[in-house]
Amino acid sequence: MIRSMTGFGNAVAEFGSKTISVDIRSLNSKFFDLTLRVPSAYREKDMEMRTMLSRELERGKVEVYINIDSSEPMRKSRINKDIVRQYHAELKALNEELKIDTDDYLGTILRLPDALNMEEAHFDEEEWKQINETLQSAMKAFNAFRDKEGKFMEKDLRERIDAIEENLKKIEPLEEGRIENIRKRLADQLKESAAKDAIDKNRFEQEVLYYLEKMDVTEEKVRLRSHCIYFFDTMNEPQSNGKKIGFITQEMGREINTLGAKANDAVIQKFVVQMKDELEKIKELMMNIL
Repeated sequence: MIRSMTGFGNAVAEFGSKTISVDIRSLNSKFFDLTLRVPSAYREKDMEMRTMLSRELERGKVEVYINIDSSEPMRKSRINKDIVRQYHAELKALNEELKIDTDDYLGTILRLPDALNMEEAHFDEEEWKQINETLQSAMKAFNAFRDKEGKFMEKDLRERIDAIEENLKKIEPLEEGRIENIRKRLADQLKESAAKDAIDKNRFEQEVLYYLEKMDVTEEKVRLRSHCIYFFDTMNEPQSNGKKIGFITQEMGREINTLGAKANDAVIQKFVVQMKDELEKIKELMMNIL
C-alpha cells in the first residue's frame, strides 16, 4: 500500500472541567523529526510519548500539540508571607528615613521577586490516561488521512508505471528495423572509405556483430520490465515502503538512461524521453511517500 507522509489528525475530549485537545500534523522528511508540546505537568511523560510517536508515525517532520483548557486556573499563586514581611519592614524603614508620606506598600511588594510563588499543576494518573486516549484517537485520524492521500498517490503511480511499460512496448517493433539500419549505414560508410575489393566480408560481419552486440538493448528492456513488475508488487504489500520503492525507481532510471544511450534511433529516443518524463513525475511523488 501507499501512504502519504503528510497528514493531519485532531481529537478532543472532556475531563471534568478540562478540555483536552491534540493536534498532529506532518510534512515530508527523510527522517522522523518530531516537535512535541505538552503541558508542563506531564513533561516526565515526554520520552514515553516520543518513543510511541516515532514507532507509530515512522517518518516525516511531525508536530504534536497537546493542550488542556480549564475553567479553573492551571497554576495557583501563593503569597510568601515571610518575604512579604521582610519587604514591608525594609520599605517602612526606608519611608521613615526619607520622610515619604505613604503607607501603601502592598502593591509594590507583590511585584517584587519571590513575593508570590506559583504552584504548578501536579501530575494526575487519571488525567494522563485521558490524555493518552485522546492522543491515540488523534493518531488514528492522522493515519486515516495519510491512507486516504496515499490512495490518490497510488493511482497516479500506477498510471505512470503503465505509461512507461506502454512506451517500452512501442520500442520493441522498432528493434528489427533499427538493427538493419545500423548494418546498412556501416556498410555504406565502409564502401565510401575503402575500395570494394579490399573489403573482407567475413571480417566486416564479425565487426558488425560485435558493434550490434554493444548496442543491443534486450537486457535493458528485460530489466526495466522486471523493475516495473517489482514496483507494482511492492505497492501491493500491506505496509508502505517508500524507501524501497525509491530504490526501485533509481534502478528504473538507470535502465532507461542506458536504453537511451544505446538506442541510436530518433524514434526510440522519443519514447525514451517520454519514459524519463514519467519517471521524473514518479520521483516527485516519491518525496511524499511514507
